[in-house]
Amino acid sequence: MHKPSDGIPSSKRHSLLTGILLWFCLLPGAIGVLAQTESGTAQVVITSLNQKTGVRTTETGELQVNVSPKDAQTIKKRGWVRYSDFGTRADGKTDDMAAIAGAHAFANQQGLPVKADKGATYYIGGKERTAVVRTDTDFGTAAFIIDDTDVQNRNASVFLVSSSLQPFPVQGITSLKRNQEKIDAVLPGPCLITVTNANVKRYIRFGLNQNNGAAQTDIFMVDKTGRVDMNAPIIWDFDQITAISALPIDEKPLTITGGRFTTIANQAESKYTYYNRNIAVKRSNVVVDGLEHRITGEGDHGAPYGGFLNISDCAYVTVRNTILTGHKTYSTIGAAGKPVSMGSYDISANRALNVSFINCRQTNDINDRTYWGILGSNYCKNMLYDGCVFSRFDAHMGVANATIRNSTLGHMGINAIGSGTLTVENSTIRGNTLVNLRSDYGSTWQGEFVIRNCVFVPAGGRPTTASLIGGSYSGQHDFGYIAYMPERILIENLRIDDTNHPENYQGPAIFANFNPQMIDDSYKEQFPYVITKEVILKNVTTTSGKPLRISDNAYMFRHVKVRSE
Repeated sequence: MHKPSDGIPSSKRHSLLTGILLWFCLLPGAIGVLAQTESGTAQVVITSLNQKTGVRTTETGELQVNVSPKDAQTIKKRGWVRYSDFGTRADGKTDDMAAIAGAHAFANQQGLPVKADKGATYYIGGKERTAVVRTDTDFGTAAFIIDDTDVQNRNASVFLVSSSLQPFPVQGITSLKRNQEKIDAVLPGPCLITVTNANVKRYIRFGLNQNNGAAQTDIFMVDKTGRVDMNAPIIWDFDQITAISALPIDEKPLTITGGRFTTIANQAESKYTYYNRNIAVKRSNVVVDGLEHRITGEGDHGAPYGGFLNISDCAYVTVRNTILTGHKTYSTIGAAGKPVSMGSYDISANRALNVSFINCRQTNDINDRTYWGILGSNYCKNMLYDGCVFSRFDAHMGVANATIRNSTLGHMGINAIGSGTLTVENSTIRGNTLVNLRSDYGSTWQGEFVIRNCVFVPAGGRPTTASLIGGSYSGQHDFGYIAYMPERILIENLRIDDTNHPENYQGPAIFANFNPQMIDDSYKEQFPYVITKEVILKNVTTTSGKPLRISDNAYMFRHVKVRSE
């Protein structure tokens, strides 16, 4: 194949040709065609014919968008795109999704922001269509009704915040080490590296949702010289690599503001058929500000949700001043053949770094146990709650470093496994334990806990025997890794509100009884647990007046050094 000899890289040549074509398409009276596709979305074809501006969908699902030359010039002169430019009815009844998707497609090509029309109510029906968002978008005070009662594709996002940058394979790297500081690669700029070893299984789940684990994977950030950001380090040894790719990080922030979204809940069977009719964020350097999401129409059954805000394969995402809603809990038959409650989320984060939730809350009561915890996450690093009022914080398949501060957490509290430092400051926790180490993944945390200036209300004030650190570990299941308890736990200025307690209450325990069968050295763990070495207590008080004790299982924690200061 003949290669151009002009010295212009192919990626820049493509951008240059695209720009020339767009310029031609928007000349008055010109006729042009430009197509765009996005992974997981249908093709969009944009023309600039001397015809009415509008959108239509073909039988194959292709979205055809025409922008008259006159309208194109008007929009460009104005400086932003409105949904009404593309024919939205905004009456809350007519499906406006095609016009919304067309507006974003044109805005993406022109590099223009998008603004919803003031006072509009957009109805989004069940047809499969995703609006790809690559420019700043202001939903303002507009309302969006997302009807999930009859959906063509439950996995098709309504909005996909994405990058024009594309991932590419990284050559020549055959292994990695935990905490490695540099990889042997020269990159075009800062990149997210995703690496997998399909021959090793981690997170082999135990319990009612048991499974055979997931391929060892990691995501981390490097600069153009391959130097790893050690604030989000490599957490596994990779003796072999079956896939490794780099995704360039967008340097310019993209903002999503406002919007009043209401989901009409699905009426599907209560099975693990997750609905993802959501706003998916798959671009780095994104701010979501002032969004609201509510849910209506939940009945006595329904399929679970995978997160109205679904953040994945990206870094530096901030959600602030946002109102979300917990989903009703439904049950099904789990992998172990027994009834199990299904997790259903309004926020999810997967393979994402530096994700922050600031001044966010949920519409329903954080202590109402009929609603599932609002967050679920996997493979994330450096997660933050600051000033949030949520039913829970949760990390399923590991989090590396997490901070909760100035927040109140409800009935599901803090649930986590992972590594690094878990910091909880200036917060009120109303879960069954102060921190619960998830037993289905081995109750493991390889690192330390730092808890300062907090209030713990065990079980939300219901009568209970209080424990600060919860979890369970039999030592008879292989989770695909060595299971650790935090090596060091610092608890400073903690008030335990244990006013309501059973008659035989002996006072709060630092550790729950992780293994009631381990009462002497006759019990043998096939997969030994690495127990906490040190607990430092500074000004820990109880409302009951009962002193803090080590555990109901004093034998299991006999070697833990507890130091009061």
